[in-house]
Amino acid sequence: MSSRFSHTSSLTRAIIIVEFLLVSYLIYSLTKNVYNSYKIDNYIETFRVENDRIAKENTQKNEDYLYFTSEEYIDKIAKQSLGLVNPGEEVIVLSDDVLSKNDSVSDTGTGDFAKDIGLSNPQKWWKFFFAE
Repeated sequence: MSSRFSHTSSLTRAIIIVEFLLVSYLIYSLTKNVYNSYKIDNYIETFRVENDRIAKENTQKNEDYLYFTSEEYIDKIAKQSLGLVNPGEEVIVLSDDVLSKNDSVSDTGTGDFAKDIGLSNPQKWWKFFFAE
């Protein structure tokens, strides 16, 4: 093989070296561009996910705004805070002893409803109409 390349001129060797350097530079440039493209695609995907999250949050806030400015919500808050009564509605006031009885039932876990757990539906109706 050395005899084959022994007669090549120095100009040909210089051209081959320059071409090798040019190919090396092109490979480096291609690799750099592929990496930059990967980073850009990664940023785009990150921003797409962020935009979707912001869009969902924006939709939720818009729905919350519409709910909090609705007549139903304003009526509910007025009834809870200010004691508003609309025409045709009746207010039921529970005394403290009824409330404390309900609290004790829920605290102990025993009450009339707990006694009926094992009964069938017809037995519960029989007890409702004819017992006690």
